[in-house]
Amino acid sequence: MSPEKRCGMDREATARRAALQEIVSELSRTITRNGQRGFQRSFQALQAAVSISTEYIANFQQGIQEPPQVILRKLFEKLGATYIKLGQFIASSPTLFPEEYVLEFEKCLDRTEPVPWQVIKKTVQQELGRPIEDVFLSVDPVPLASASVAQVHCAVLRDSRKEVVIKVLKPGVEDVLATDLDFLYLASRVFEFINPELSRMSLAAIVGDIRNSMLEEVDFRKEATHIAEFAQYLERSGASQSATCPFVYKAFSSKRMLVMERLRGVPLTDLAAIQRVTDVDPESILVNALNTWFGSVLACETFHADMHAGNLLVLQDQQGRPSGQVGFIDFGIVGRVTPVTWTALEALLTATATRDFETMARALATVGATDTDVDVKMFARDLERLYTGMASLDSQVILERSRQGGALTAALGLDDAQMNRMLLQIVQIGNDHGIRFPRELGMLLKQLLYFDRYISGT
Repeated sequence: MSPEKRCGMDREATARRAALQEIVSELSRTITRNGQRGFQRSFQALQAAVSISTEYIANFQQGIQEPPQVILRKLFEKLGATYIKLGQFIASSPTLFPEEYVLEFEKCLDRTEPVPWQVIKKTVQQELGRPIEDVFLSVDPVPLASASVAQVHCAVLRDSRKEVVIKVLKPGVEDVLATDLDFLYLASRVFEFINPELSRMSLAAIVGDIRNSMLEEVDFRKEATHIAEFAQYLERSGASQSATCPFVYKAFSSKRMLVMERLRGVPLTDLAAIQRVTDVDPESILVNALNTWFGSVLACETFHADMHAGNLLVLQDQQGRPSGQVGFIDFGIVGRVTPVTWTALEALLTATATRDFETMARALATVGATDTDVDVKMFARDLERLYTGMASLDSQVILERSRQGGALTAALGLDDAQMNRMLLQIVQIGNDHGIRFPRELGMLLKQLLYFDRYISGT
């Protein structure tokens, strides 16, 4: 064996010993941090796995063989809050995960049985630090929404009589999240140690990003900051006449509770409902919403990265009169754009407008990670074919016609799966050419695809 090869092997052995020591230290810290809670959560996970396994065996005996992504999605739903959020992360990250998993996790249900109001009330009172009646004139005990991590109740403030919503973290969620995420991160480190090939895929780094992202989502102070930044942008840009976001009552909000102005309106995708609540042209509302959101991408540290129909409302005012304003709600999921990604995105958008597919290909190749030389001309031809296919899809999918009373009404048939299929095609073309895109670009493109489809349907 040559001295150079032996020296290389010694360096690798030293690096692996250091990595193993770090994993053992991480394991020790995790056990100390989670203790009994970790053992309880492990038992719950085992119960969930046994339940799904039993269901799988019963289906198999009946000749039904479900693919791995379906089984994993069902297991995630059984495991609860952390894994449902992880499923949502997978669904929102087509640049990181295989297509079949992204599409399957679009079905991951984030609807859970509500926690009784008397239990939630204790959290609200604890966060307020005073009797709940001192702040709220009334609170609806039936939640407006109940998800895996939080639930939302409508209320009226005592002093101002303003309508608000109270978003409250469910009891015990923080502990479960911390335990599960610690375990997932540690498992990724172990997998990388066993199979060094996984370290080249940055598995532990991806899981670390997931952990940071999910922990931000359950710290409502972060969400309040995102809303405040967006509100300041609206004021600076003069866009507050056409768009708004909920006012946050900081005096009543905390890490585990967010008290916000209640915005009433109809989904941005429901053209018939928009026409009922406002005389403003729906197309101009859509364009204003796109311009407002895109301006925030330029001007703010973060951008709203969850632009589905439920989070964009065409508003009515407090007296129920049409306003034509678009309300942006739920800033729990946000994205950040690095300078490199932004430079490439600018080139991409310019190329899209001019149908310059070679420039588009170069922009995507610049922002993506690649170990090979990209054939820009071939990449451009593939993008052009995709773009042509998307353009023909608009008239077939977006407009849905109803025959109620013999009249035709316009509606938009949009869903997350449809958005992801288009984005996944872009990602797949990139993969075919040796390009792996960062998650932030996927989040940006997905929001742009939403708006593109909204506007195409008007």
